[in-house]
Amino acid sequence: MKKAVISVQNMCKTYGEGEGAVTAIKEATFEIYAGETVALLGPSGSGKTTLITMIGCITQPTSGKLTLDGDLMYDEAWKIDDTRRIRREKIGFIFQAHNLIPFLNVMENVTIVPQMNGVKSDAANQTAKELLDYLGVGDKLTKMPSQLSGGQSQRVAIARSLANTPKIILADEPTAALDGERALSVMQLLRKLAHEQAVAIVVVTHDERMLPLFDRILRVEDGVVKEELGT
Repeated sequence: MKKAVISVQNMCKTYGEGEGAVTAIKEATFEIYAGETVALLGPSGSGKTTLITMIGCITQPTSGKLTLDGDLMYDEAWKIDDTRRIRREKIGFIFQAHNLIPFLNVMENVTIVPQMNGVKSDAANQTAKELLDYLGVGDKLTKMPSQLSGGQSQRVAIARSLANTPKIILADEPTAALDGERALSVMQLLRKLAHEQAVAIVVVTHDERMLPLFDRILRVEDGVVKEELGT
């Protein structure tokens, strides 16, 4: 039986009040399961980023219900005391810009999150090395971000997102800054990670060339979320 790692029920987000109110997401309901890669597709301004930041416990919904990995996060109000802790423990984030810390080397960039979570240095280093080897950049441990190519930087960013062994990875246009070949390589890697690590991966994208690599597609238009059949 499939396990829903992300459960969204009747979730809405409205900005402003009265006549000036704008509803960014309207009554969204869906589930995403362990091992799935799911695309959030839609034009600019459709509500994709609002939706992914609500799932990531960054943006507070206006109403509805959000459950992550079996734990209730939001039900008409936050049900958790510390959203930052949830993000550190349950969620890995990947962005269009890799956002590596420029004055830390590759190993230090990957170990910073688990060390913030209290993981001892030796254990964090071991996990980081295994991840970087797995992602094909294990020979870059002491390199600075400025010494990496775009594709290598994004692979290090993926390693960093996995360093706290999250059940969920949220990626916002992770291939937008890459050429076609490197973009395809990153998406193939994310799909492999989802299947091998039983991670639920949600990717905001405009790139319809990548759609065959997703298990499911959620299209967002004018705040309405509809599921499409995968390709």
